[in-house]
Amino acid sequence: MTTAFFRTLILYFILMTGLRLMGKRQIGELEPSELVLTLIISDLAAVPMQDFGIPLVNGVFPIVTLLCVSMLLSFFSLKSIRFRGLVCGYPTVIIRDGKVLQQNMARNRFTVDELLEQLRSQGYSDLTAVKYAVLETSGQVSVLPYTKDSPVTPQVMNLTVQDDVTLPVLVINDGHIMSENLSASGYDALWLDKQLKERRLTSPRQVFFMTVDETGAVTCVAKEGNA
Repeated sequence: MTTAFFRTLILYFILMTGLRLMGKRQIGELEPSELVLTLIISDLAAVPMQDFGIPLVNGVFPIVTLLCVSMLLSFFSLKSIRFRGLVCGYPTVIIRDGKVLQQNMARNRFTVDELLEQLRSQGYSDLTAVKYAVLETSGQVSVLPYTKDSPVTPQVMNLTVQDDVTLPVLVINDGHIMSENLSASGYDALWLDKQLKERRLTSPRQVFFMTVDETGAVTCVAKEGNA
């Protein structure tokens, strides 16, 4: 039982390291080569987890080899556009000027049902509202509507508005003080204590989360039972 525990733990951390090397992607955003790699590695890891007669190194070595190959492919993809297209493919326009390009859809084996589903997920139920739709290499569809069907913006309305977009920084996360974030925002523990006292809180442990943006605006949510 102990052997099984440690073999599983080792393989788990190797797989997690490999997935981190592939970058932060969701399953639906994986390139074909990345998806194939993920499936093969999962299968390779399952064998030594279940069969203790197989030396652990026989399961680790193929996984490490595939991860190295993946890193090499990523390196060459960065250096060569042609190689990147060979491995990852190219985006394909499937709607141009409101017209569905049926040959492009057939070449990518992309069905009408899939197209309509992708358009609905982005809030478009009418094909005539779409000027361009591009099938990305990840399988997702990017939609560019006609200007008349685009959301109204201040720029379209020729309005001048003040830029009030801010980026809140997390300074308390589930009762824990994020010291680096606090310092990077230009504040210290004294400032934090003052913010807590103003909200009748005696400890950061009573805070679910607290953020502060560059304007000094603070958002504080206390844990349930401490509000």
